[in-house]
Amino acid sequence: MDKSSIIARNLKESIELKQELLSDSSILQTVQDISTVIVEAYRKKAKVLFCGNGGSAADAQHLAAEFSGRYYYDRPPLFAEALHVNTSYLTAVANDYSYDQIYSRLIKAMGQEGDILFGLSTSGNSKNVIQGIQQAKELGMITIGFTGLGGGAMKNSCDYLIEIPSTNTPRIQECHMLIGHSICEFVEQVLFPQ
Repeated sequence: MDKSSIIARNLKESIELKQELLSDSSILQTVQDISTVIVEAYRKKAKVLFCGNGGSAADAQHLAAEFSGRYYYDRPPLFAEALHVNTSYLTAVANDYSYDQIYSRLIKAMGQEGDILFGLSTSGNSKNVIQGIQQAKELGMITIGFTGLGGGAMKNSCDYLIEIPSTNTPRIQECHMLIGHSICEFVEQVLFPQ
């Protein structure tokens, strides 16, 4: 397969999956609901925390930066943090306890009732993300999951779930970012209208 056919195939798959999302009124409503919940949380001075592994960790960090920095225009910062950015903490807890506890321990220290936790996992079965979600729920936090087809174990653990109807990891992650960016835009426009 030559390079141009790989690109064409990936673009075609991406377009088809996004068209499927566009025609799914349930997903569109869930995105709207998530956006509204985040606006309400920020109005109450709550925090938005993110967690994921690998590419999902990178996406989590990216989305946190869109809230805490800016999205389309200059405005006050919003508290958002990706929980994996402190490598000393991450490696110490993974070594001394378990990799499965890296998020739950930090959420126990940082999270408060009314805060929000985003858990990103294409399979929906990442043990550390699931334990983080469980800890967040114990604290009265709002939990949001971004997964792929089926939702995995996260399906019944999250208050809100975006389940991308695909098993193709790169295409799922692309949709997570598109939806995440849409949420960031909604939140920015509502909280800081121009």
